[in-house]
Amino acid sequence: MDQPSIAARKSLKRKLEHDSLEGRDDRKFRAAEAEAEPDTTGQDLALEIQAHVDILNSTFSSLEADRAAAKRASHFLSQLAKNEEIVNLIVDCGAVPALVMHLMAPPPLRGESTPKQYEHEVEKESAFALGLIAVKPEHQQLIVDAGALSHLVDLLRRHKSSSNSRAINGVIRRAADAITNLAHENNVIKTCVRIEGGIPPLVELLEFVDVKVQRAAAGALRTLAFKNDENKNQIVQCNALPTLILMLQSEDPTVHCEAVGVIGNLVHSSPNIKKEVLLAGALQPVIGLLSSSCSESQREAALLLGQFAAADSDCKVHIVQRGAVRPLIDMLESPDAQIKEMSAFALGRLAQEMHNQAGIAHSGGIVPLLKLLESKNGSLQHNAAFALYGLADNEDNVAELVKVGGFQKLQDGEFIVQATKDCVDKTLKRLEEKVHGQVLNHLLYLMRVAEKSVQGQIALALAHLCAPDDRKAIFLDNNGLELLLGLLESGNQMQQHAGAAALYKLAAKTTSVSLLDAAPLSPTPQVYLGEQFVNNPTLSDVTFLVEGKRFYAHRICLLASSDAFRAMFDGGYRERDAKDVEIPNIRWDVFELMMRFIYTGSVDVDIEVAQDLLRAADQYLLEGLKLLCEYTIAQDISVENVSLMYELSEGFNARSLMEACILFIFEQFDKLSSKPWCSHLIQHILPEKFWS
Repeated sequence: MDQPSIAARKSLKRKLEHDSLEGRDDRKFRAAEAEAEPDTTGQDLALEIQAHVDILNSTFSSLEADRAAAKRASHFLSQLAKNEEIVNLIVDCGAVPALVMHLMAPPPLRGESTPKQYEHEVEKESAFALGLIAVKPEHQQLIVDAGALSHLVDLLRRHKSSSNSRAINGVIRRAADAITNLAHENNVIKTCVRIEGGIPPLVELLEFVDVKVQRAAAGALRTLAFKNDENKNQIVQCNALPTLILMLQSEDPTVHCEAVGVIGNLVHSSPNIKKEVLLAGALQPVIGLLSSSCSESQREAALLLGQFAAADSDCKVHIVQRGAVRPLIDMLESPDAQIKEMSAFALGRLAQEMHNQAGIAHSGGIVPLLKLLESKNGSLQHNAAFALYGLADNEDNVAELVKVGGFQKLQDGEFIVQATKDCVDKTLKRLEEKVHGQVLNHLLYLMRVAEKSVQGQIALALAHLCAPDDRKAIFLDNNGLELLLGLLESGNQMQQHAGAAALYKLAAKTTSVSLLDAAPLSPTPQVYLGEQFVNNPTLSDVTFLVEGKRFYAHRICLLASSDAFRAMFDGGYRERDAKDVEIPNIRWDVFELMMRFIYTGSVDVDIEVAQDLLRAADQYLLEGLKLLCEYTIAQDISVENVSLMYELSEGFNARSLMEACILFIFEQFDKLSSKPWCSHLIQHILPEKFWS
């Protein structure tokens, strides 16, 4: 849980400026404020600042005139410090030591018994100015080195020795705010505050009668607790938890916002403190803040619930039982990206428990989580993906995820960080593992009776997720294939693309060999005569006449190669006893390659001769050679020739080439769908080829 950014602190500074005027609307006061506002027109600003610093350095006394002058000077500097562009100039003029000096009350005049003039006012303005200067990190240590911390801690205790409640409230609040800004993202100063004894009075001030003081004290504790274990422990030891938990239930959003921030920083990376916070009764009030009108309180509460649910399965269940799920799901649709992120984070932690998974889905959590996958915010996207990963672990949720298009969103989403991509891959794998038995039966039931759009979503998902043994039951017996083919004819381009991708996946699962990805397996091992006997007259007992030339061969090799040659030489054909066998329909180079395959079991097939060689291999029933030819031809499939290649595969019963054409058609459907032959081929021919 991070502390507020510098931008957030500027916002806090503006709020503090507003607070300084709140409740003071009398004309006299506003006139005095106007007189104190710096007018830099036509003046040398550095000289003016220096003059006010000199006043502070020369008026540290209880004389009424000095107190009035010191108040005007400190107020001038505090108003000027609201402009961060001028802060460096204020520091360069030596304002810090002068302001630190005026954090103390001046020594009393001899015999003085009445309250000092402007009691606490000079100290308040000085603390305010120093707090604004401390917004710039480079000045934090300078202020501390000037001795400000001990004086600021003393100011936190002023209420114990004075009755001027209005002035006391102001100075205490400014002192707490100054400590907040000094310690922001500065662990050394956080530790110094503890050493100076600042934590106990801040904890006491949580019970102060003035709400603004409570809020300021909580803000300081929130900063001091962030990533500082010693400070955390002391805050808890000072018994801050009971009061903080009461503050969670305040109707004032600014109070419960600071309180939940303190508790969040105490719990962060501190399992023992987390247990103490839960034992102190924080759970229900934190859940209540999910419905707060304050967006920061909602965000902090969701983050805190995620931390509560991190490891303790019982706590996960208790959070859900106490009513957190519904508001967390509502927060997923907030316009505030951080609220959406923290609610997704909390739901992701809660979704690590089986019954919670079902409860979150039943309460409507799936659809808004899926919508967040479209976010361009990487962290938000990842938290949503992690929550969906948890929900997918429950078989009761799988059908709902698929029904609402969850598979498509997971598969087609554009994910920003690698961790999200890995999480989505695991979710898809988890869904695939669960699509069987009762889950599959539920999906098939929905594919029969649900609305057409839902049927299509289910068919799309099952094409990717189903086991090979279930394909026939899904896509033939339950018309899944018809649903996918129907998507290709829809007027929606996205549906067409999804349908083609699903059919491609289904075809890839169905095909025996994917020629686009790998070369075919070698034919059944056998003994070959070898390269040296190709067209060699030695021991030749048969001669083929090809294009008028003789090709010497050996019957024993031909008989072992295919049924066609066995029929030729062992059957009743005239070639049985012929010395010369004429080959009228094959070119010499093609015939030589075919014979080389017969003699060696392998051959390099060039694309220029691949189709003629396929025809020869089919004629002589050389299945191994056919596969080599089909592989070579498949590499040459293109948008322009795929229909001709498909016709070629049909003409020569080239099953593997046909499968490659089918895969290519579905893979390139966007480019092929406008072709006049495409629709007929897909609707009337390809379905039969899937299952033949």
